[in-house]
Amino acid sequence: MSDLMFSSVFGTADSLVSSVSASSFLLCSVVSIVLGLAIAGVYMFRHRYSKNFVVTLALLPLIVQMVITLVNGNLGAGIAVMGVFNLVRFRSIPGSAKDIGSVFLAMAVGLATGMGFLGLAVLFTAIIAVVNVVYVLSPLGRPHEAEKTLKIVVPEDLEFDGIFDDVLNRFAAEHELTEVTTSNMGSLYTLEYTLRLREPGMEKRLIDEVRCLNGNLKVTLGKCELKPQGVL
Repeated sequence: MSDLMFSSVFGTADSLVSSVSASSFLLCSVVSIVLGLAIAGVYMFRHRYSKNFVVTLALLPLIVQMVITLVNGNLGAGIAVMGVFNLVRFRSIPGSAKDIGSVFLAMAVGLATGMGFLGLAVLFTAIIAVVNVVYVLSPLGRPHEAEKTLKIVVPEDLEFDGIFDDVLNRFAAEHELTEVTTSNMGSLYTLEYTLRLREPGMEKRLIDEVRCLNGNLKVTLGKCELKPQGVL
């Protein structure tokens, strides 16, 4: 039974092009569609997403399966595989590392179903789904205290260079001045820091001490927005 899981429903690879029957092709297509939906569901688990990307991700195994089924068994197979993997460039907008991994997963499943290894494709998708859920729910890669953005408004006549360092050193494990902008016709400066608090619940004390130094002007402390990583 285990040997059947790792065998192709089309027979040998050399005779694949001529031996594909309508029933075998439809069976592989159905499996690709089901596994594509499973991959899309795994991608959506505790992750922000757009409908267009989810639909494309669900269709990708079926598309890759069609390409591999048509060209496998001849000299163009190697070129086709390289072309299929270049499909990762179909996204022109920035994406996260999880987007890239999901695209490669969908293409790998499409390659397996295109070769007729349906059992292997199902097993591989199941393993990835279980491992993904375990990793997402586990503390793996989760920082002890999330990065925050601190914005401090100061008057133009205040020499702000290093004035807040003592306060930030006491409340933050690490901090960095990332941006300085002007507002109100240049009469005000906004300093933007990225920092990581030493302990949770220190926000009010930090803001109170900063207000004593910036003349009680506006102080904003919020969640740091991570910039999306670009897709290759």
